[in-house]
Parts: sequence; C-alpha cells; structure tokens
Amino acid sequence: MIQIKSFAFNPYQENTYILFDETLECVIIDPGMYTGDEQNEFLKFISDNKLKPVLLLNTHCHIDHVLGNKFVFDTYGLLPQFHQGEEIVLNSVVSYAPQMGIRYEVSPLPEVYLPESGTIKFGTSELEIIFAPGHSPAHVCFYCQKDEFLIGGDVLFYRSIGRTDLPGGNHELLIKNIREKLFSLPNDCRVYPGHGPATSIGFEKQHNPFLK
Repeated sequence: MIQIKSFAFNPYQENTYILFDETLECVIIDPGMYTGDEQNEFLKFISDNKLKPVLLLNTHCHIDHVLGNKFVFDTYGLLPQFHQGEEIVLNSVVSYAPQMGIRYEVSPLPEVYLPESGTIKFGTSELEIIFAPGHSPAHVCFYCQKDEFLIGGDVLFYRSIGRTDLPGGNHELLIKNIREKLFSLPNDCRVYPGHGPATSIGFEKQHNPFLK
C-alpha cells in the first residue's frame, strides 16, 4: 500500500507530495520547497523514514510546482520527468520569476519525458498517467487504481478547478478532461490536489459549482 506525505510549501502554499511503499522507495511529486526551513523539513522526513528517492515527477511546470526541482536534483541526482508539452512552460519560469519577487534556481531538464498514457513503477507500486491539459498545455495526473487515489496537480480542487487564464490554459478543455477522465474514476477515489485539502471524486461530482 502506498503511503502519502504532503507538505504545503512556498508563498503559493503548493502541495508537495512524497509517495512511498513498504520497499521504502519513494517518488517526489511537484517539489515546491523554497526556504531553507522547507528544504530541511523535506529532508528530515525522508531521512527519518529511511526513504530512497527514485523518481522526481511534475504534474506540470508552473513556478510553484518546480521551485524545488533543482534542490531535489542536487540532493538526490534525480532529473524531473514531465510531459514534453510542459517544457515551454518550464522555460518561461526564469523570465517571470523576478517580476513576482521569487528567487528561482533553474530546474534541470528531463532525460525521460512522460507519455500521455502509461504507467510509472516504483517499489512494488504502480501509478497510471492521466493526460489532463487545460490548466496548462500538457498537464498530467497520477492515479493509483489499487489504493484509489489521484495526485491531481492543478486540475481539480475541493469545490473548485484549476485556473485557465495563464498561457496555455483552456477552460473548455479543462472541464472536458475533468468530466471525461477524472469523473470516470471511482467515487471513492481520493483526490490530492496541488493546493488546499484533499477531496474525492464523488464529492466533487455532487458539490463542485464549476461542474454543475
């Protein structure tokens, strides 16, 4: 069974996730650590639990989800993996970070890009890739069928959805992907979003005002 640890990091209160199973291999998703204290909190959890980081994944490449990519690479030697359609988004961060008053250590680029569908394996566990653009041009989510949870990035939130007014955003496409790809998952599936509290597919079907 996969265990999930979340941290709310950086000025955007972005949810950084560590997923691990009984083998103690772990996957780092959307590292957003920004301050020294945040970096130390992250390192302490991995050290205290004797975890072995084996993969660095990004759901998408907006600034708040990649602020820790360089730190993870420097610490564990892991290059990020994301869909190639997000590379233009990542490359733009260096130009707008100063305007937002954010210190940005430039993320390395992948050697391996994620496909639009397929699986990611670590330890004895498996995650399914779900391609769900709309918030960003090539956003992906990670679904664990066995444990019924979704690492959803900035697609679906508790009673909300990802914003679509940034470059590469598309409101109609986002709604379509939520309805067709996420809402086809079991109602009991837990959704761990890029910001805010966890929710469930069934709850959002009933209570999300953007999807009525």
